[in-house]
Amino acid sequence: MHLSKRLGAEIFGTFWLVLGGCGSAVLAAAFPELGIGFAGVSLAFGLTVLTMAYAIGHVSGCHLNPAVSIGLATAGRFPVRDLLPYIVAQVIGATLGAWVIYLIATGNPSFDFASSAFAANGFGEHSPGHFSMIAGFICEVAMTFFFLFVILGATDDRAQKGFAPLAIGLCLTLVHLISIPVTNTSVNPARSTSQAFFVGGWALDQLWLFWIAPIIGAIIAGLLYPCLTRQK
Repeated sequence: MHLSKRLGAEIFGTFWLVLGGCGSAVLAAAFPELGIGFAGVSLAFGLTVLTMAYAIGHVSGCHLNPAVSIGLATAGRFPVRDLLPYIVAQVIGATLGAWVIYLIATGNPSFDFASSAFAANGFGEHSPGHFSMIAGFICEVAMTFFFLFVILGATDDRAQKGFAPLAIGLCLTLVHLISIPVTNTSVNPARSTSQAFFVGGWALDQLWLFWIAPIIGAIIAGLLYPCLTRQK
């Protein structure tokens, strides 16, 4: 598939990831009488990846995440020359998704954007459970590692065909169930960047962690998976 079509698919898919995942947190979980809770938000993130994997997996691979692209490249599953274009496309798509959430949210007169975290990722006083920076860093590395490990295994040529989106979507749901209280769950630098653009201030100041930690976790998975599963 031509690179331009693959990049278009990544923009579209990451747009849906943020609109569905972060949108569920900002629009559906913010109102107690209507809210879906953090379990619902976790499921929403998993469903965005599951649905897009079936929709565009055959076009772009449905990475939707710079850490996923980097992890796949580390494992030799994705050309390094395409990394930068993919990452740019993912950040663009995520930002468009955040913009649509902003337009919808500000249409409610009771929505106070100034006091809203807007589903941004954070640590310390900006962690939902007030977890420290070190705890957040460890959590993001570990969660991204296991997410990439599942992706690499589910998409392995030796794995059963047709079930990869289910495994990946359910894994992302589990990742969110574990880590929303710690960092509001990133494991995706594009998703973190899009929300930080709108929140500004502390979210931009803490954004570095949500690039570095997921990328480290992804690289470790990309290096370890081939070593553990290589047939002799």
